[in-house]
Amino acid sequence: MGYNVITGEYKNSLDEKGRLSLPARLRSAITGNLLILTRGVDKCLWLFPPEDWKKVSTSLMESTSLFQSRARLIQRRIIAPAQEAEIDKSGRINIPPSLREYGNLHKECVILGIENHIEIWDETEYRSYLEVTEAEFQEAAEELGKILSI
Repeated sequence: MGYNVITGEYKNSLDEKGRLSLPARLRSAITGNLLILTRGVDKCLWLFPPEDWKKVSTSLMESTSLFQSRARLIQRRIIAPAQEAEIDKSGRINIPPSLREYGNLHKECVILGIENHIEIWDETEYRSYLEVTEAEFQEAAEELGKILSI
């Protein structure tokens, strides 16, 4: 990532082969045509440039132990399902069936750029998430208001 920051909220449709077009603005912030796709938290998928994925996976592995059940849980849920996703000439990535199933991805998807990674959500799941977490978001914003002097 040439440090164009990956940000923005977009909508695109999965095609019948499980391919999703990445918006041009997000693609332009990514160096190369290879990304790492894995399960995220909150029923979404995470997409990282390889160098950022390496930092995340290394940090997870170095801060956990095979002898801790929670560590194994994180390793199995986030690191193990990670796969390479190549951006094709049309700007699409192929999302494997197991990851589509995890994210409950059907047709309409929301794509969020969050500085060093991208989240991919099923549109219905994302709208539901926003509704369920609205009160928590308001509380978090209040707390940030006490810390930040903006």
